Amino acid sequence: MPHSIDKLVKSLMIAPFYFGQLSVRIATTGGFVVSHRDDESLDQLQTYRDAEDAVGIAKYDDAGEYRPLKTAPNLRHGWRLELATVEDLRRTLDYFYPSRLAVFTAWKSGYLKTTALRETLDRQSGMYRVAAKISDPQINDLVADFCRSDSGCLRTILWKRDRNGVIASMKLPKEKFDPVVDQAACSRRPAGDARASHSEAATGLGCSMFDV
Repeated sequence: MPHSIDKLVKSLMIAPFYFGQLSVRIATTGGFVVSHRDDESLDQLQTYRDAEDAVGIAKYDDAGEYRPLKTAPNLRHGWRLELATVEDLRRTLDYFYPSRLAVFTAWKSGYLKTTALRETLDRQSGMYRVAAKISDPQINDLVADFCRSDSGCLRTILWKRDRNGVIASMKLPKEKFDPVVDQAACSRRPAGDARASHSEAATGLGCSMFDV
């Protein structure tokens, strides 16, 4: 899989691209520049040059609060990473969004297999066994509250509610389930604006339910 990911990263370097809230650009001196996509036109940013610095950057939001969910739309601003190689870039993207590049590669290659929520819940045991008793209306509300792109999670929902193919929540816009929609762009719109943001320069953060 690492070789497949490196091949994908190299193919994306034909043009600048977005990965979640990240902007990835080719540096004028060679290598790559990564920053918050809101900051890509700014010059006065704190500069880092080690891929491992992404771990610290991704840990806290602008208010200094810990970010337990790395795909939440609250990545902090004010920094840029200057990276020399594709391998550095691959590691950096994985530090910001763990396993998302691998999931995207599997989806892009047609090998991604998703797991229905009910199937995942039915596998729970011990103190978590009660989770399987959640009702469909409760799932509808829970997913809508926690998975929404503007305040919950930037991952595109690729899994279904059950084996019958019912979507995860009727309360989310259809764009939330579309892999070609830029969820980070959706998260920046005013509430109630459900317009899709299709971008060939955006790489999606798919949610296959493997991470539950």
